[in-house]
Amino acid sequence: MSDTTKVQRPPAEVRFADELARLRESDTAHRPPGWALSLQGARRFIVGDEREGITRKFVGDPSLIDRALVTLATSRGLMLVGEPGTAKSLLSELIAAAVCGESTLTIQGGAATTEDQIKYSWNYALLVAEGPSPRSLVPAPMLRGMAEGKVVRFEEITRCPLEVQDSLLSLLSERVVAIPELPGSDGMVFANDGFTVIATANTRDRGVNEMSAALKRRFNFETVFPIADFGTELDLVEQEARTLLERSGVGVQPRRDVLEVLVTTFRELRDGVTSSGQPMDRMSTVMSTAEAVSVAHAVGLRGWFLRGEAGTPADLVECLAGTAAKDNADDLARLRRYLEQQASKRRGEQWQALHRARHLLPG
Repeated sequence: MSDTTKVQRPPAEVRFADELARLRESDTAHRPPGWALSLQGARRFIVGDEREGITRKFVGDPSLIDRALVTLATSRGLMLVGEPGTAKSLLSELIAAAVCGESTLTIQGGAATTEDQIKYSWNYALLVAEGPSPRSLVPAPMLRGMAEGKVVRFEEITRCPLEVQDSLLSLLSERVVAIPELPGSDGMVFANDGFTVIATANTRDRGVNEMSAALKRRFNFETVFPIADFGTELDLVEQEARTLLERSGVGVQPRRDVLEVLVTTFRELRDGVTSSGQPMDRMSTVMSTAEAVSVAHAVGLRGWFLRGEAGTPADLVECLAGTAAKDNADDLARLRRYLEQQASKRRGEQWQALHRARHLLPG
């Protein structure tokens, strides 16, 4: 990765390379075998440390970070579960970067995921020419993680077929990958210190390919909840939107009063209750903080590249149509009722502008 300025999203160990280097130099606490940082150092990298200039990267319960790191130190697998958009993948990336300095040993789960993509495959040209040999072996993330003592991330594990999930059982129990095609010692790859697995799963996927009881026993489960505090969520959306807009060449900062409307709208449609406690229709689609950041980014892009200014509530309505409603006609109707009934009751220029722009919703 020679020029990270052109990479849309460098991995955490690249984005925060300076912070990781400073932490490694100053970290004098005991480290688990194979770890690049101690548990205290990894925690500071994730939750931040103002005294050392370490930024806060994950907004959530710090005790969750403590439990997750202790789980990995015991060499058990860590399973992060929760609603979509609650930063489970970001948290697994940050933990991997802190623990082993590399977060890119990743398996993306899905219906088409195969055991070869987890363990190993072959360079078939070399396989035909030379037969099975270490040179013709193509290691997959799990094999590399075991051989190098690194953290392996398994995203959306419950999207994988059950037989693919169960291929992890012996890996997590015996800590060895057998390669029957190779003779002698080459046919066994044992896990080195530092190897562990962080998996993620969305609660909305529960029942798609439910994990077996045997596989669940190999993991400690931690639930990542949505951000409870309005101010914290607003600050996070503003911070992330500003970063994305700067990388996109936008020359103005996002307006905080517009973002307040955005975050309030997302929270109320997500929770099915207004800030005053009045019940309302809840959206069936995901109204997560990550989606709010995406909308804030799109609002800023529309305002800057179409008119040379920061985004407005009218841009917000345009962007909500595709993000919140998706392809669900009922959600579009819920969003329209919210703009007609709730936005009109709110005080403030931006809320009234949002109400006036309700006609921009399609349909």
